[in-house]
Formats: sequence, C-alpha cells, structure tokens
Amino acid sequence: MSASLGGSNNLGPHIAVPMGDRSRVGEARRAAAELAGRHGFDAIQSGRLAVAVNELGNNLVGHARGGRLLVGACQLGDAIAIELISIDDGPGMADLQACLRDGYSTGGSAGQGLGAVSRLADDFDVYTRPGQGTLILARFYREHDANGAPRRAGAGFDVGAVCVAAPGETVSGDGWNVAMHDNRADVVVADGLGHGPDAAEAAAVALAVFAQARGSHPGRYLELAHGALRTTRGAAVTAARADAGAQRIRYAGAGNVMARVMSGIDDRTLLVQNGTAGLQMRAVQEQEVEWPPHALLIVHSDGIQSRWRLDDPAVLQRDPSLVAAFVFWKFCRGRDDATVVVVRRAQR
Repeated sequence: MSASLGGSNNLGPHIAVPMGDRSRVGEARRAAAELAGRHGFDAIQSGRLAVAVNELGNNLVGHARGGRLLVGACQLGDAIAIELISIDDGPGMADLQACLRDGYSTGGSAGQGLGAVSRLADDFDVYTRPGQGTLILARFYREHDANGAPRRAGAGFDVGAVCVAAPGETVSGDGWNVAMHDNRADVVVADGLGHGPDAAEAAAVALAVFAQARGSHPGRYLELAHGALRTTRGAAVTAARADAGAQRIRYAGAGNVMARVMSGIDDRTLLVQNGTAGLQMRAVQEQEVEWPPHALLIVHSDGIQSRWRLDDPAVLQRDPSLVAAFVFWKFCRGRDDATVVVVRRAQR
C-alpha cells in the first residue's frame, strides 16, 4: 500500500491560507469543501469538516499572531483523509486542557471551540508552547467501519507530511510518496529544479518511476529516475528503505533533498551525493545506517533549512503530520516549495 500527499500527484499540495482577517476563514472553508467534494466525502463528513475549519480559522484570526491554516488531502492505501493543520506564532496556550473544554469557544464562532474540533476529527493532536505558538492537527477520514471507526490502513508505520507550494505558485515542484510492504517502508522525495509547472513535471516523472519500480532498492530506483528525468529540467531526489525488522535504513540520493534519523537521544544526517537526477549524476552510491526503535525518518526538500535543530525533542512524540508541520513552521525558508515527510514505526 502507499501513502501520498504531494505536489506532483493527483492529491496536490497543502493549500496554505494566511488568516489575516475573517474573510480568509471562508476561503479555507471553500478549499476544504472542494477537496471533500473531489474525494467523495458525504454531506455529514463535509459538514463536520466545515465546522472544524470555522473553529480553527476563527481562533487564528481572533487570538493568534502569524496564523495560517493548511488544508490538504492524504491517502493511505485505499483510505482518503483530509487534514487541517493550524499554525501560529503565539501567544500559545498556557492551559491546553481549559481550551479543550466544552463551551470554551475560539472567538465567537458557532461551534464549541477546540473541544468541538477534537470530537469531530478522527485524529486530533496539539503542540503548544506559551509565548511561542501552537500547532493543531485535525484529520478526517472518508472511510469508516460499521462501528463508525476510521479505517486507517495499518502496515506497521505511521506517515505524515507537509507539502506547500512556493509563494505565488498553485502547484508544487516537490513530490513525495511512501510505499509500505511487509516490515519495510520505501520513501522518496523529489524536488524539481526551480518551482512552478516545469518543476512539478520533473517531480511527477520521479514519482511515476517510483510507482513503476515498486520494490526496487533505493540505488536502483535512483538509476531509473536519472534516465527518465533526462526529458525534464531534472530533480534532486532522495530515496530510502526503512526496514523495521532489520532496524536499518538503506538510502541513495542526488542533490539537496536531505534526510535525518532522529530520536530524543540521536540525530544523524544521511549524506547523499552531489548532482541532479536527469542532468548530471555520478555512479549511484547506496548507503546504510541503523534505525533505532524509537527514531523517526525525516526527509525534506531544500525549501527547509538544511541545518535545523529541535530545541524541544518532545515534539517527536506527536503525530507524524504534526512533526512535519513543526519542521515546516520553524525552518521553512519561505521562498521555495517546501516538503517534509516523517515516517516512524506505528505506535498503535
């Protein structure tokens, strides 16, 4: 099965809506409604999603600095979900539990505040630091079982990602995908040179090769991608195979798509070779490192600063999409497509 949410496949990148005034809440709500309609969410599900957008958006407008709401669709196997990620630069929540209580409304909205969002969403997570800001994740699944529980496709891994187009662009030149089989997760992030439609085309070619070469080792995939990308402007590409059974990661890459293995006690950068797939690339050098049981694999494009450091390792315990959002929030360069993909062993 595969998980995907990126700029170069049919689900598209996250839509980032800055919450400068209340009119932007309507913009975010319309974006969420369009995604829900496109991916077959029913009227009840779409209504829940709209309430959550209103609550999160009004909270950002009324109480936060630098608020943004990310809206995106993600896929895991045959399951489709829509994610809302609220990001702000402060003031943070000094008493999170109070903010989650019923009746604690987020700025005069029609619902019941964050408590309503937490109940409506299938997955809900919050990271907040007083004085610095807050991240909120609300995820809504399309498929549910007979008991109303979301059908999360489980393959031993939890995956989360944020993919946002460069300012002024409607498509992202970044693309990513994760394919899971047995105890392994194969990950690829491709960053087409530049940004805009031509960069997105290059990323799409890299992802098409990834789908066609399913099960290939990272080095072999990179060789195939290099050949296919010759008809495009080229791309920086990194591929990795995270093997939970062997507790190892095999990887190969060309260019400035970075990868890290991180836990609360370990932080290792996976060094890849120089070059650009499709243009100029030396003989592929596949490498291997340990993957400690509690460590995350984080892969990101160069829209994220290359030498970033977490000042609060506790964030690594959050939902992988919230981890990706944290890296995007704190370390995005703000002038290019930006993608962060996070993979860890499932904690269910």
